[in-house]
Amino acid sequence: MTTTPAPPGSRLLAAWRWPDVSWPQALRMWRRNAVLFRRGWRLFVIPNFFEPVLYLLSIGLGLGLYIGQRIMGVEYVVFIAPGLAAASAMNGAVFEVTYNVYVKLQYLRLYDAVITTPLEPEDAAAGEIAWAVTRSLMYGVAFVIVMALLGYVRSPWAVLAPVGLALIGLGFASLGMVVTATIPRMELYTYFFTLFITPMFLFSGIFFPIDRLPEAAQPVAWFTPLHHGVELLRALCLTGDIAVAGVHTLWLVVFAALVFPPAVNLFRRRLIV
Repeated sequence: MTTTPAPPGSRLLAAWRWPDVSWPQALRMWRRNAVLFRRGWRLFVIPNFFEPVLYLLSIGLGLGLYIGQRIMGVEYVVFIAPGLAAASAMNGAVFEVTYNVYVKLQYLRLYDAVITTPLEPEDAAAGEIAWAVTRSLMYGVAFVIVMALLGYVRSPWAVLAPVGLALIGLGFASLGMVVTATIPRMELYTYFFTLFITPMFLFSGIFFPIDRLPEAAQPVAWFTPLHHGVELLRALCLTGDIAVAGVHTLWLVVFAALVFPPAVNLFRRRLIV
């Protein structure tokens, strides 16, 4: 007897089914990553942390001196600092679930061994995403602390910055996991980073308000998830406008809720098919 393949529409809907994750089991995957990270954290933290700090110093202080004008009532370096914190969280999450997970998936065959334990594929995926969120928090919070030490934090609501950083991490970790679960070769990550991540970094409002873009490009920039992360961090760390922060928080929650299910379900399909 032959089986009829599921129609494409039903497969698409199945990808958005809310996954059945055992979070205690997912925590085991998270703990494994935490143990390995603790053994060699210096190798992981230093490059990812100092890159945005160098952007802050070179562009914010160097280029900012030539610009010479205030944006949103603050110096240029203060204006870009929250956006770089958001980008730091994005990069920390994305790199963790792309190259790192792909190596474990395709070359080390780690997850083939993992799913012979009580962990299900959904648990492994959720654990990896949770760890990526943790990494994004490490880099993002460290960057906000540097901002505070330099006097670039202007609002007491900055104490809520970790919440925004976690939402950024969750959304981008889930998005990166979708890519990892679907690409056949590691080389294809080049397209993801070159055509999606890098343009977002440049045009999501970190270095200038998106209303300076051509009118046709402004809606595109507004719909990028990093833009809402940038504006959320800017509201919390600079303006203290909680209403604006709430709008961008809601957008990031919806984005994360949309990409988390396919991230887990497609990872499961990649493992068991």
